[in-house]
Amino acid sequence: MITKYIKNIALAGSVCCCMTAALTSCDDMLDTVPQGQFTAEQLDESSVEGLVASAYAGLEAHFYGNNEAFAGPSTNWIFDVRSDDAYKGGGGTGMEENIHLLEVSEVNSDNVSCLNKWQNNYYAISRVHNAMLALQQASSIAGAEQVMGELKTLRAWYYFDLMRIFNRIPYFKEGEDVNTKPNDEFSRDEIFSFIKQDLTEAIEVLPAQKSAAGRITRTTAQAILAKVCAFTSDWEGVRDNADAVIKSGQYSLYQNFGDLSKIAFNNGSESVFALQCSTANDNAHINWSNLLNCTYSDGNLYGTGDDFFYGSQNLVNAFRTDPNSGLPLLDGTFNRVNVTENYDGTLDPRLDFTVGRIGFPWRGHTYTQGWCRAYDIYGEFSNKKAWPAPEDALATWPWGCNSLNFMFIRYADILLLKAEALVELASGTNAATDEGLVEARALVNQVRQRAAQSVDGSYSPVDLDPSKADYYVGLYPTDWDGNLYWTKERARMAVRFERRLELALEGNRWFDLVRWGQDYLMNTMNTYMTEEAKLRPYYQGRSVSANEIFLPVPLAEIDNSNGLYKQY
Repeated sequence: MITKYIKNIALAGSVCCCMTAALTSCDDMLDTVPQGQFTAEQLDESSVEGLVASAYAGLEAHFYGNNEAFAGPSTNWIFDVRSDDAYKGGGGTGMEENIHLLEVSEVNSDNVSCLNKWQNNYYAISRVHNAMLALQQASSIAGAEQVMGELKTLRAWYYFDLMRIFNRIPYFKEGEDVNTKPNDEFSRDEIFSFIKQDLTEAIEVLPAQKSAAGRITRTTAQAILAKVCAFTSDWEGVRDNADAVIKSGQYSLYQNFGDLSKIAFNNGSESVFALQCSTANDNAHINWSNLLNCTYSDGNLYGTGDDFFYGSQNLVNAFRTDPNSGLPLLDGTFNRVNVTENYDGTLDPRLDFTVGRIGFPWRGHTYTQGWCRAYDIYGEFSNKKAWPAPEDALATWPWGCNSLNFMFIRYADILLLKAEALVELASGTNAATDEGLVEARALVNQVRQRAAQSVDGSYSPVDLDPSKADYYVGLYPTDWDGNLYWTKERARMAVRFERRLELALEGNRWFDLVRWGQDYLMNTMNTYMTEEAKLRPYYQGRSVSANEIFLPVPLAEIDNSNGLYKQY
């Protein structure tokens, strides 16, 4: 059985480089017909393992340079920039202008971010197919069925990522001639059914427990399937798969929200599916997709980072809480007051684990305006969650590089997905008439309880300053107007708001807006752009229209498809 895990899945990139005979060139990456590969007689556990490792390494989105990982990142931070959660950041709007254009919803088919994101996922799918074909040709590979389950899970993830971003894509399986596959052969519903089929088949053969850190298991596939079902509004599928992850007993929330940013907690109890990062091998396998986003860090603590990916003022304001209850301001008033250095109201402490604020701690240091590369353009809220303490990162090129994993899916996401499913499936109008709404409230409160207990003065490194901020997180009550308070509609608002707070700047917000519906997204984004233009003039006159929600098929791909691809 292939159990020797490539300790950092990232090492698969090195495997890929030294096994050029087993892989096609970048120029012909989508050609899945085996050429110049191992013969069936040559395939053994070691060679197949190398190809499987290469398939895992596709999660890095780092194939042939650096910019393809920056502009088409696996972390999907550029899609948070498309949402109301983030600004592009960097030195100005003209730096990485391709991402700036996405931020202001000027979506063009020649945008390099469209091309990089498209190519990265199809490169990764090609690696999966190479491994699948090798596994099918090999003889006497112990545990082959389980490994095929891992590969199907990876393929499902890569295709799911594409489907969240592009409207119509070509879909093909291992061994098919991609040069005959148009992007209108299958409907979106059909492709989602293929994705779900891969995951369902994988769940049947994957092990319950990991054989090594980072390796895909049954619960990984179930968690991904829960997210796919949420995107397709299959709420029973969300409930059942999220419930399977929860009931597996393998996961729990970290005690302190700040633990999410500690290398010591890599592959800990909250990590369900993560990119494995490492500073070994001359930093070849760090989180390249987030590398642009390192804060400028006055004093060269991380090196002078590019300082992309800033929290928006709207996001920061969302962390305001009601001074009497400690609950979010679900009535829409959260954005009427800006949280600035003079703000003296109550706040959810997750704010100061998520972004930097001038005068507040940053991993035991003081965050100042000098940490902000373009303060006059983007303000002060440099993303914080993705960075461990400076002492655990390098201050030289690549600046801020470190071995903190990136969690594609963590346990809090699964808890909130199940809560959302229970709300959508509720037949009663309030918690007094529907038990699902009662359970949904308990799940949301479980996430909020962790936020509340994260205000701990003894926690190190220091990220909160209770002398400067009034932190207050309350739980949704069971005795406020009885259970009639927790209505289905209020529960829906609460779950959606909680997802924004809990998962901020983790690459989820835009996709949540997309799946909550076209009207919801456009109302949210157009209100945001109008209000944010008062602070960020580049939003003036900007809006999101229905035909700009999905990225267009990259122009270069259309030109190279010999008429196979159509624009949608």
